[in-house]
Amino acid sequence: MPGPKWLFLSLALSLSLLTLSLSVAARQFVLVLSQEDFKDDPSAEHDSSAEWDELGDGDAHKSEEDLDPGSWRPIFEPPAGDPQPLSESDAAYYSAVDKLMSGHPALIEDGASEIAAEAETGHPAAQSVLGFLWEMGLLRERSKGKAFLYHHFAAEGGNMQSKMALAYKYTRQDMFDKAVNLYAELAEVAVNNFLISKDSPVIEPVRLHNGAEENKEALRKSKGEEDEDFQILEYQAQKGNAAAMYKVGLFYYFGLRGLRRDHSKALSWFSKAVEKGEPRSMELLGEIYARGAGVERNYTKAFEWLTLASKHQLYSAYNGMGYLYVKGYGVDQKNYTKAKEYFEKAAENEEVGGHYNLGVMYLKGIGVKRDVKLACKFFVVAANNGQPKAFFQLAKIFHNGVGFKKNIHLATALYKLVAERGPWSSLSRWALESYLKGDLGKAFMLYSRMAEMGYEVAQSNAAWILDKYGERSMCMGESGFCTDAERHQRAHSLWWQASEQGNEHAALLIGDAYYYGRGTARDYERAAEAYMHAKSQYNAQAMFNLGYMHEHGQGLPFDLHLAKRYYDEALDHDRAAKLPVTLALSSLWIRKNYDDSFMVHVIDSLPELYPKLEAWVENVLMEEGNATILTLFACLITVLYLRERQRRQAGVAAGEVAQPNHHNDLGVPAAL
Repeated sequence: MPGPKWLFLSLALSLSLLTLSLSVAARQFVLVLSQEDFKDDPSAEHDSSAEWDELGDGDAHKSEEDLDPGSWRPIFEPPAGDPQPLSESDAAYYSAVDKLMSGHPALIEDGASEIAAEAETGHPAAQSVLGFLWEMGLLRERSKGKAFLYHHFAAEGGNMQSKMALAYKYTRQDMFDKAVNLYAELAEVAVNNFLISKDSPVIEPVRLHNGAEENKEALRKSKGEEDEDFQILEYQAQKGNAAAMYKVGLFYYFGLRGLRRDHSKALSWFSKAVEKGEPRSMELLGEIYARGAGVERNYTKAFEWLTLASKHQLYSAYNGMGYLYVKGYGVDQKNYTKAKEYFEKAAENEEVGGHYNLGVMYLKGIGVKRDVKLACKFFVVAANNGQPKAFFQLAKIFHNGVGFKKNIHLATALYKLVAERGPWSSLSRWALESYLKGDLGKAFMLYSRMAEMGYEVAQSNAAWILDKYGERSMCMGESGFCTDAERHQRAHSLWWQASEQGNEHAALLIGDAYYYGRGTARDYERAAEAYMHAKSQYNAQAMFNLGYMHEHGQGLPFDLHLAKRYYDEALDHDRAAKLPVTLALSSLWIRKNYDDSFMVHVIDSLPELYPKLEAWVENVLMEEGNATILTLFACLITVLYLRERQRRQAGVAAGEVAQPNHHNDLGVPAAL
């Protein structure tokens, strides 16, 4: 399945090697950091803050609307009850965005004009959307320069989505010094949304396709309240099943399985579950009261619920209790000793949050002697188990050179991983909802917005919608609906961006586009480059294609030995390739032993013959159902083969010297 590859970080800490795996890299690579990468005296460095800054008193108290100004949430998730009054400029902005999402050409044109007018007044969110329109070339000639300019203005005005877009642009241009600062700011906003006791579920954007086919299983699980499995679960909860109550509450709290987040419903289900003694709900109630999610913030109640959960051996609750002691919330006073004890209990019971929290204590010297090496060891253990806050801390370590020498490239990749979990990731949920409702135009616009911000899944989803649905994608070009050329070019650009971030299917499609001249000029050399990129991600089809290109000298040197090597690799990585690889190896054998013969010319003509044969089968055989013709054709081929075999046997009988039957260097018998 297409997806990002892994980035590996090995840290030589003490006598052991710890490996950190991240799905963030554009290309697979291995970075080994030895003891030499530590600074000589890391303990002598003074960290910028000795406070426990995650989930502090700043951004953690802000709503998602405050954290992501100009968010399209009021359009896709309008608040219950009477909406808050908007300023005149905000009202005009949201009206324009609503028109852009309408799917009607006239309204889209009006919306684009209104966005441009608001942008000229200095409205940051409107400037951000206008940058997006210039980047897409929607009802205007595409201009990356103007897109960058408006995103720059918007970012200066505090728009987070434009900061994401700029950070991604800088990363693609290897301008990591600029990208890292933007991603650091975005990651810090994102990390403030994470929970204090347990890890938040990772809500990854749903990939609409699995290769060339629709990802039906993933889409089935994303239908929210209409999903049959959820309806059964809800029925069980209504009948008093405590575990079902907890799961339904969890789905509503985090917005899982395609559900809209609803803290009130989550609170209701958790409260019912704890009446039946469900300990996981106790922990979540502690989180709810600590955050004030749907209720008034109450740290005392939060501590009580977390304590109750810990008595049921729910070790992740110790993280929340330790955090409250570090901050002095809901307890008599700050107590770092107790906090450390609770974090150690969590870590001893394989709760990764405990490792993360101990890492923070040792990194900042909170209640313990500062030890950067030990802190990094805890962070790597937590990161290996997918703890996003640990990625954030490691990013800061490599960004600022705390204990380690600076590594801006790695810091950027880590920050990006965390930043993509910020509140602006809600775009993915709205895009999926639109797709499931059949509103392809709205889904395409939302995925395109995320694609510009650097989300690989969104890039491949938007490209797939263009390729699969064509005109139904409601793609808008320079002067109306996209022409075929504009759609191909846009899909090509999106697939290419996705391939840069490790999507092997995207790299394969880019190679096909150059090889066959689909949406771009035919270019065998660039096709080979794309196939090599897909091959580096262990794609068997790309390996086979490279073998074919070596066999025919297309974009690559004519080399039968390399061709065989690639064919063999394809079979090693995918046993389903046995038939095509066997046929390809047979072709190699014929080409080596009967160069420039009639059979070689027949093989070389197959790529041109196949489309004609396919059309003939479809239009003649399939329509007329004339199976007799197909049978006669197969018989004719068989007779010709047998006659050729008889002729060769007769030649041997006439006195030709028979050679022993051995395998040549192409792995095919030297004689039939």
